[in-house]
Amino acid sequence: MSITIKLDVLLAMRKVKSKDLAAAIGITEQNLSLLKQGKVKGFRLATLEAICEYLDCQPGDLLEYHRETEARSE
Repeated sequence: MSITIKLDVLLAMRKVKSKDLAAAIGITEQNLSLLKQGKVKGFRLATLEAICEYLDCQPGDLLEYHRETEARSE
């Protein structure tokens, strides 16, 4: 996938436990774990907003885009 979710890094930097964040934003720890691992196809903007508010960050602090390179044929 060309989008990386850096939530685990931000949680470590802020010294916040996953279970505390999950409880604060109203999602299960299991869903938060899937989000941290990048195993979700999408999530609600309201969830992103709640994470940003709780962690005092911007969406760009959580998400990183990587341009996928196409294999060149010779």
